[in-house]
Amino acid sequence: MKGLILSGGKGTRLRPITHTSAKQLVPVANQPVLFYGLEAMRRAEITDVGIIVGHTHEEIRAAVGDGSKWDLRVEYIHQEAPLGLAHAVLCAEEYIGDEPFVMYLGDNLILNGIVDFVDRFRDEQPNALILLAHVKHPEQFGVAELDAIGRVVCLVEKPPVPKSDLALVGVYLFNHSIFDACKSIKPSARNELEITDAIQYLIDHDAYVDAHIIDGWWKDTGKLEDMLEANRMILDTLEPMILGEVDGSSEIHGKVVVQKGARVIRSTLRGPLIVGENTQVVDSYVGPFTSIDHGCRIEGSEIEHSIVLADSVILHVGSRVEDSLIGRNASVSKCNGRPSAYRVMVGDHSRVEIR
Repeated sequence: MKGLILSGGKGTRLRPITHTSAKQLVPVANQPVLFYGLEAMRRAEITDVGIIVGHTHEEIRAAVGDGSKWDLRVEYIHQEAPLGLAHAVLCAEEYIGDEPFVMYLGDNLILNGIVDFVDRFRDEQPNALILLAHVKHPEQFGVAELDAIGRVVCLVEKPPVPKSDLALVGVYLFNHSIFDACKSIKPSARNELEITDAIQYLIDHDAYVDAHIIDGWWKDTGKLEDMLEANRMILDTLEPMILGEVDGSSEIHGKVVVQKGARVIRSTLRGPLIVGENTQVVDSYVGPFTSIDHGCRIEGSEIEHSIVLADSVILHVGSRVEDSLIGRNASVSKCNGRPSAYRVMVGDHSRVEIR
């Protein structure tokens, strides 16, 4: 069995962060989202993985390399434009060959991994095994309708009036029959080859399409709110570890990770949270569900339930920073001059809330 991870797309819902970074490389608990998918493949004993890449291919290649960090053999497959998940499958046909494969969306997180699903697919050998989860807003996803005995009878991509609350999770398992299905469908109204249409084609042609409703949490990290929620969930699984320096005037409460080279001085850390390598936290409060990446400086400030990317600074901010995603090499600071005013430099598609 091979793996296929999709890492194309423009990540428009996470702009401006994704103007300069692939959405799959935005970190959750100080690790790029994409890396969780690679780890899931390895734990499922899948060692050959193709990564679908688009305009951010150079950044993805630089981060992942040949896959040896995870004991994987990684190859890169170019998709000329984000023309749908079924189109991505067709791009990978030569790489996959006749082998069954797992298709994993690179901006998804599944806490318990995919080992059980892969084992079930290997045992039962359906044409397709789809993962489903109950969601609050099914109209934002591909939606499955099941019959009385739990078989999939219908799949619809982002229906305005969903017939169930069962959304397609971003992991699919297929055998080679999916390629004929993808070649037999037509582009949708948004001019994409939808994987839901391809799976529906299999159902309509009496293929064996099975479904599994996951009982652990799953997140599509395409939006800020979901990214912060995924960060919260991952942080809650970490074991406390202090590898950096924490002075005697600082307080540590709960699950706190301070990575090597980090320094915490006259500050309070209340976990779960992680402070990255070579980051300094001085005269500050870092609250629950916060990830601070490497090379940052937090001084005279308070922050919680946020993600701070590498090499950024937060200096003497008067109010607490919360529910925020702060990009790489960013600066958030308070100026004490008069007259009092807000001074900002904000890029395209940014969002600033002042309270």
